[in-house]
Amino acid sequence: MKKVERARVQNVKSRGEVFQHYFAREPGAPSRQREVRATLRGATYRFVTDHGVFSFAGIDAGTRLLIETLEMVPNAHVVDLGCGYGAIGIAAAQLVPQGFVILTDINARAAQLAQENLRRHQILNAAVVQADGLSPFRQGVFDVVVCNPPLRAGNATVYRLINESRERLKPQGQLWLVAQTKQGAKTLLRRVTEIFGWAEERALKGGYRVIRAVRLR
Repeated sequence: MKKVERARVQNVKSRGEVFQHYFAREPGAPSRQREVRATLRGATYRFVTDHGVFSFAGIDAGTRLLIETLEMVPNAHVVDLGCGYGAIGIAAAQLVPQGFVILTDINARAAQLAQENLRRHQILNAAVVQADGLSPFRQGVFDVVVCNPPLRAGNATVYRLINESRERLKPQGQLWLVAQTKQGAKTLLRRVTEIFGWAEERALKGGYRVIRAVRLR
């Protein structure tokens, strides 16, 4: 096998291993915690992250764009679906001072980190629940679902999470997603529109697209 081909195969394998680590109840990657700093919507945060959790080295461009684009009323009941170490959920909690945010992730390590990051930033209007998707929550309970979806988990998983989001939203509730164009963001927009009845592209930057959907039916 040529060197370039070997490198490509190794790169794909490595990315697959990283993915398996963060989209799993118990990540296989050895724990090595670190602290990353980020300024989001004018506020500075110091997040504890770890291997085996999505974007452990720092806030990725898609998550940043999603956070900067979010629009919510101050008393919204929000869920950060697939919260990782909690960046989106913590930023959302600052946007809904009279509301409440649930941060949820299948990854036990991510849930623990999110809890620690809530504590260190003294976020009182939020809580963490470890869960695979939104099945533990009753239908029609949330005003907003925010998610940077695990696209590498495959369409079946992503579409399941989108369907669960619609079911758990109140009428006129909103789903906010972000995805890379090269990873099928346009196809995702069409699928979300089919599920929700209405969706739009809210932001486009650096190859990432933010999608907002509203539950109409």
